[in-house]
Amino acid sequence: MESLLRWGITNSDPNGPPPQPRKDLDPAIIDMILGKSDAELMKENMAIAMDVSKSEDERIDALDNLEMLIEQIDNANNLEKLKMWPSLHSLLTSEDATDPIIMQALWVIGTALQNNPEAQESYLALNPLSTLISFLIPSATTAQIRSKALYTLSGLLKHNAPAVKALDDPETDGWSKLRDALQDPEISVRRKAAFLLNTLLTPTDGPSTSESGSSVHGGQQQPVHMNSHAANLLDPSRTKTSTFAIKAIADHNILPVVVDGLTQPLPYGEDGDVEEPDADLEEKLFSILNTYAVSCGLPLDDSHKKSLKLWIEKEKSGASDHRWGLSDTEFKSLEQKLQ
Repeated sequence: MESLLRWGITNSDPNGPPPQPRKDLDPAIIDMILGKSDAELMKENMAIAMDVSKSEDERIDALDNLEMLIEQIDNANNLEKLKMWPSLHSLLTSEDATDPIIMQALWVIGTALQNNPEAQESYLALNPLSTLISFLIPSATTAQIRSKALYTLSGLLKHNAPAVKALDDPETDGWSKLRDALQDPEISVRRKAAFLLNTLLTPTDGPSTSESGSSVHGGQQQPVHMNSHAANLLDPSRTKTSTFAIKAIADHNILPVVVDGLTQPLPYGEDGDVEEPDADLEEKLFSILNTYAVSCGLPLDDSHKKSLKLWIEKEKSGASDHRWGLSDTEFKSLEQKLQ
């Protein structure tokens, strides 16, 4: 440190010769003083996460550190520049990856994709949907992995019409798996599946970005990064997922599952012994119906109308102000659709 200070003083004379670069400084010392760049930290953490000789805890800690780094959108986009996407995705299918490692990798991927069209395009190029959808099968995965897989799917599918269209690929069978997730044994998985379905169904009038520099995702203002959102700015139709969702609801018989989820909910819980309705899930399923019938202007068949009217009357008799998250106007509009 003293040597570095003397060099600085010696080379600070404006009348002296041009300063000469030091050749005797240890790069490790420079890193200690200035700190490593985020890109270097990302590469180091990825290397540890991929190293099968490391302990599970070490690999999970490395992925946790990586997730914190890619919360910053420029770092998330550096996953492509640093060619990390293939390695990160491979952790989901590696024979050496334990469930905790898979869950942490899903978390990293999902965080990188949030409100980031550039990352969505980079990751979609790896054709990851079949792998992600496969995690939704209860007999093959834990509830924690299914829940985290929906987080990752949400990041990839929101405002991303090409990815939503790919859900219909026969090898992926994504819509059927999302439908089945509405009846998952774990209630948190049902909630996330319902929320995602409603998001994909919700019509958009244009791109998710605007000239004011804000973005609306699920009713919340999100930051817009011009480089990251270039895909949406160049092709506003890229954000419109509603058409694909409407077709899928009809083709894959999803609406009856939504209605039954309200009127005849399946038990849930570790032993399947919890029978009381879940208020959060009810609100999310009700939002799907409102989006489908009111926002999209689509008809409900007579059997669904009858079931829903009876259920609403029963529920309102116990809670007169119960509108399942809808305003007075929204609730009345939906009631009219049930007539």
